Amino acid sequence: MEIQHEGLKAWIAEAAGITKPDRIYLCDGSAEEDARLKKEAIATGVFHTLDEQKWPGCLYHRSHPKDVARTEGRTFICTKTKRDAGPMNNWMDPAEAKAMVMPLFDGCMKGRTMYVMPYVMGPIGSPYSRVGVEVTDSLYVVISMRIMTRMGKAALEMLGTDKPFVKGFHSLGDLEPENKYILHFPEEDAIWSIGSGYGGNALLGKKCHSLRIASFQAKNEGWMAEHMLILGMEAPDGEVTYMAAAFPSACGKTNLAMLESPLKEQGYRVWTVGDDIAWLNVGPDGRLWAMNPENGFFGVAPGTSANTNPNALNTVTKNSLFTNVLQGKNGEVWWEGMDVPPPSDGTDWLGNPWTPGNGVNGAHPNSRFTAPVSQCPTLSPKWQDPQGVPISAIIFGGRRARLAPLVYQSYDWNHGVYVGATMASEQTAAAEGKVGVVRRDPMAMLPFCGYHICDYLAHWIDMGQKISHPPKVFHVNWFRKDANGKFLWPGFGENIRVLAWIAERTKNAGKAVETPIGYIPTKDGLMLEGVNVSDGALEQLLAIDPADWKQELAEHKEFLAKFGEDLPKGIMEQYEKLVSRLEK
Repeated sequence: MEIQHEGLKAWIAEAAGITKPDRIYLCDGSAEEDARLKKEAIATGVFHTLDEQKWPGCLYHRSHPKDVARTEGRTFICTKTKRDAGPMNNWMDPAEAKAMVMPLFDGCMKGRTMYVMPYVMGPIGSPYSRVGVEVTDSLYVVISMRIMTRMGKAALEMLGTDKPFVKGFHSLGDLEPENKYILHFPEEDAIWSIGSGYGGNALLGKKCHSLRIASFQAKNEGWMAEHMLILGMEAPDGEVTYMAAAFPSACGKTNLAMLESPLKEQGYRVWTVGDDIAWLNVGPDGRLWAMNPENGFFGVAPGTSANTNPNALNTVTKNSLFTNVLQGKNGEVWWEGMDVPPPSDGTDWLGNPWTPGNGVNGAHPNSRFTAPVSQCPTLSPKWQDPQGVPISAIIFGGRRARLAPLVYQSYDWNHGVYVGATMASEQTAAAEGKVGVVRRDPMAMLPFCGYHICDYLAHWIDMGQKISHPPKVFHVNWFRKDANGKFLWPGFGENIRVLAWIAERTKNAGKAVETPIGYIPTKDGLMLEGVNVSDGALEQLLAIDPADWKQELAEHKEFLAKFGEDLPKGIMEQYEKLVSRLEK
């Protein structure tokens, strides 16, 4: 395998000149290479073996205790002007950022190998797929990126002699928090990351490329890069309605993408296209088409069980990587919320001896699995279609105990953009320590938008003019509670009933009633046979309290005021319309 791209050759030489590795290795992505690198990673302690009978082809990795999550405080958008990065991103001047971080890269790979990984985000052969190249000194990154992307020879072939590519410059560095930086240069299609070996900080094809850099590219080129799952909802007549959905953390995104339908015998089921990222383009038919640019799942392990997400659990049982979960003494893995008894003893995520009931978590709350998409039991046969799948519905959602009904439909595209722009979720005690505190997260993109958030919202509005047959836009809330704090809706697999109503509404069917916030199902509009939801609970699930919504609007106004004069006019127009409808 030989590089034909002179620009890539020059960039690799430049990276090597800075980092001074002992050896440069070009990854071809083959199975033979993967087996050899895994053997090397096991020998050097990067990975640990697991029981081949229980977890065939799986490996265990324990990261540095100071390096266990995305680090937003050390993540920067480096644009020529601060305004272009926007009020929600950390900003640095590109020249100043490079001058500050370059000394950390200088000689950082001495005694190490620099691995060069060409990769494709998106199906091979799709006109919408993009090439990136990451250099790294981490075997964990190389082995993970082979799962998460189409890595190796195919990427070089797609790159050819002169195609553009995203440059990913990564090193573990010394893993000290004060020397950790994740820098994005959207105007240069470049990412610099040092001081972290963890997932999204180090697997640069993921959030860094697929969202922060890609969102900037999408704005300039007329498409969309979104933090969204993609699924197909099949009805009894065999028709599949494709949907994309954006939720903040702890709102069941992966669970919905891999939903196991309790109504499968009646003909209702979900097909998984992707669980995290969607790239959306306007097709020749005037519809919005979406593809999953990733090749793997990088999911949170704790809470994943046969009850919450059986398909995720089945996906990870082979050929997967586990990071910072509990490692049992007999070569098994376990995590809190797995709903199976823990091993009698093992090693926790910190590397300490662990036994049940010793008072500490065996797995880190952000411990992860990395697994091939191809192993998902509900995988859509269309998941690698070069064109993608046609999106009929876009769904936003959040965790709201009182305010939002189970589901509602926006009046039109611009109203849907407003719903997404003001979407929010109540933080949980487990995650944040403050129950009920509302965090606004426009389109669930707040940590991932690679440019000014107001320009991003304006791009959404502009896209509505380019899509002659736009998807209908919805909002869901699985988390509404009664006066005693109990959930009114069973959630998980039963969410298929809401998806079925959404699918009907995309075809201008489905029973609905008009309200100030949008269309909600009538009491007989949802399929509720066989589910334990009382008439009283249903009434609460679909209720819209004007007093609550007027308070919500006050909070909308306060949030939108933070954007000042940069806020698109269309957003405030929708705010005023909502005020008027509620007053009436």
